[in-house]
Amino acid sequence: MPTPLLAPSLLAGDHARLADSAALVAAAGAAWLHCDIMDGHFVPNLTFGPETFAALRRAGSTLFFDTHLMLAEPQKYIEAFAKAGSNLISIHIEPVYDHRATLARIRQLGCQNGIVLNPGTPAAAIEPLLGEVDLVLVMTVQPGFGGQSFRRDMLPKLQQIDAWRRERGLNFRLEVDGGVDLVTAKECRAAGADTFVAGTSFFKAADQAGFVAAVAQL
Repeated sequence: MPTPLLAPSLLAGDHARLADSAALVAAAGAAWLHCDIMDGHFVPNLTFGPETFAALRRAGSTLFFDTHLMLAEPQKYIEAFAKAGSNLISIHIEPVYDHRATLARIRQLGCQNGIVLNPGTPAAAIEPLLGEVDLVLVMTVQPGFGGQSFRRDMLPKLQQIDAWRRERGLNFRLEVDGGVDLVTAKECRAAGADTFVAGTSFFKAADQAGFVAAVAQL
């Protein structure tokens, strides 16, 4: 199982000072920054565009940009996000488009790729793609807004995906996003997760470096 790591979510940072929020993540010892991209169609909210991440790169951020596209047509935007500095681009299984070709194109653009499942989507929906991805992201809230409560009924989904990973000798990361704090992260780790997106709980933590270190010890 890969070493556990924290990916603090930029969505929970100060939107008037995003470069400072990214710098805070780096100063706390985290290597990854989770970047939620919402289009107002696939999910009922709007967040950032590629220029936001290009600007963070120009401001000096060297964090690993873990870019989660919550878009109705993600295939149209992967090149823009790759050029803007994304290191990994994850796409949802739910919209209708060529998932396999899009995942392949992400790698062609020099990024790692990922596939994402909403809470209502069964693990079986992504099973045929497991050998073609660098990361699987299981949503433990309905995507669209931060600060929601963790759904423990998603733990069996993590267990199933981790079981397939072990049985097939695959090495993709298994990420969880939604209501993650140090308590729920421990539960997710026991279910097979190794990558933890935390927004509100990280940015409101009294000791953010301690938060990062605690996740690394799960």
